[in-house]
Amino acid sequence: MNYEVKSIDYQDCKEWFLKKHYAKRIPSISFCFGLYSDKLEGVCSFGFPPNYNYNDGRCVFNEYKCLTIELNRLVVNDGLTKNSLSFFVSQCLKMLPKPCCIVSYADQNQGHNGYIYQATNWIYTGVSTPKHQYIFEDGSIFDIRRGIENKGKIIDKIKVKPTHRYIYFNGSKTDINKMKKKFKMKIMKYPKGENKRYDASYNPTTQTKLL
Repeated sequence: MNYEVKSIDYQDCKEWFLKKHYAKRIPSISFCFGLYSDKLEGVCSFGFPPNYNYNDGRCVFNEYKCLTIELNRLVVNDGLTKNSLSFFVSQCLKMLPKPCCIVSYADQNQGHNGYIYQATNWIYTGVSTPKHQYIFEDGSIFDIRRGIENKGKIIDKIKVKPTHRYIYFNGSKTDINKMKKKFKMKIMKYPKGENKRYDASYNPTTQTKLL
């Protein structure tokens, strides 16, 4: 099956993020793309990282500034052909403004190791700072990584596993060489382990045909 990737509007990805992605919320979106066959098969979005230290690559580079954004959502339908996810991510990266630096995270708590980033040649830089979940008396949960709404009195605090952090340099050969020279994070070996899939069987109504 042949796939095509194109820019999509906020409304086209809203239901995918609220109903199909495990985080069940809409992140900051600056760029969003759709994977199409005869219908919308997946969505991928990029936005500014919530950590302001990433602005202009401040915590990524020494004396080098560039647009720094986060790949913050990626979700596709089940049953796609082999390598379709790698194709999707690679095409999205080509459509972003250049030069830019992209950061993304793989959540160990969801059983993710970031194999899609490994398959598309991202740099692995270890894990983020450990976080906590706060449980409220009404049963709601606050997790700073996903911003889940909360209310009431805190009754428990649970330490969760840190997320795997990946970095991608996007630009011309000259741009990438500059980024490599100024890169200040430690490059580490890719993590391995069994991946667990979350339930993404929900079928969004926004699976419109590609025009």
